Amino acid sequence: MSRRFVIEAVMIAIYGQLLLPKRPVEYRIPYSTIMELYDMKDSSDPVMPEAEDDRHVKEKIGEMIAFFEDPFNKKKLERALQGPWKESPPLPINEHVTFVVINAVENMQYGEALDPIETELVLTSLRLQCPILSDQIEFQDKVVQNAVPVQLYDIDDYEFAVEEGIEAPTDGYSQ
Repeated sequence: MSRRFVIEAVMIAIYGQLLLPKRPVEYRIPYSTIMELYDMKDSSDPVMPEAEDDRHVKEKIGEMIAFFEDPFNKKKLERALQGPWKESPPLPINEHVTFVVINAVENMQYGEALDPIETELVLTSLRLQCPILSDQIEFQDKVVQNAVPVQLYDIDDYEFAVEEGIEAPTDGYSQ
């Protein structure tokens, strides 16, 4: 059985190790985070602090955009966009990694506490009962401060999350 995680598309571009897990992993990616890739790739604002790292990540972002624009994958993505909360068919990356794109709907449930992308991540996690992977300290702090009932792993704890991660509870809430 594969581990499932909700994640922003850019995290996969930044952290290459996410594509090389030791066991099967399925990444649930809100569609809006794929759309953010286009802005990041073309922006003069750096994604990474070091120029060489920024060039590398923007190259990886370009590769991800090309992957999602591939006619076969694009057709799968279009299925997810047919309605709110629809999912794309699995998009296999390698023998251990699969992407599933979710047409998440931000509903202002968390108001001023979370931005729209953060809200989509949280709502997707709650809906699918699977943890979120993030490197965003501010987002992690907001989740804790607002007692948002999701399971969240820092990217630095990725190996633990994949190998030893706590199973999601069946009531949709976690500690």
